Amino acid sequence: MKNYENVMIFDHPLIRHKVAILRDKNTGMKDFRELIEEITTIMAYEVLKEVPTHKVMVETPLETCEQEKIVEKSIALVPILRAGLGMVNGIHTLLPTAKVGHIGMYRDETTMEPQTYYCKLPDDIQHKKVILLDPMLATGGSACAAIEYLKKIGCKDICLMDIIGAPVGVQKVAETHPDVKVYLSTLDRELNDHCYILPGLGDAGDRLYGTK
Repeated sequence: MKNYENVMIFDHPLIRHKVAILRDKNTGMKDFRELIEEITTIMAYEVLKEVPTHKVMVETPLETCEQEKIVEKSIALVPILRAGLGMVNGIHTLLPTAKVGHIGMYRDETTMEPQTYYCKLPDDIQHKKVILLDPMLATGGSACAAIEYLKKIGCKDICLMDIIGAPVGVQKVAETHPDVKVYLSTLDRELNDHCYILPGLGDAGDRLYGTK
């Protein structure tokens, strides 16, 4: 896969370590959920470097000084249901005041195209930095559909966070939406005939919530 200016793939030994445990089919639901949150938190330090800030005056025990704070209520997290929910707490650990919207999508097993079944977003999301969350970036169809919807309602500052991605999905998002920054923990090899990522980690939603 060629390099894209709007794609950042993390290269961190701590993430590689946690992804190795995440992939293991013997990793249980509790550990799997905690690993998703931990990896998201590590990634969030980089993603949140671009949040809006403003100057404030702070009185220390010794003097008053000028400091920076994140602009209140300037961030919105939008997990793609259901697996994206597993990443929310990883960012709330660092930024508990971030509002959360939800976009529900599933992949039609015949056409492999994304189908939207639910959408509930903060009223003022157009004025926020939107962080779209989904552990798996496979074909890129769901991510592109979610980004297109967010743009349609007026969102202009959007980024995408994924744990595992396939080259075809990364390419689709990067080329379709060059203005959207894509943050990816790990780039995997390819998709199989059923559009599952290889080597991947299976169905993230099932492993998060014990539904299989």
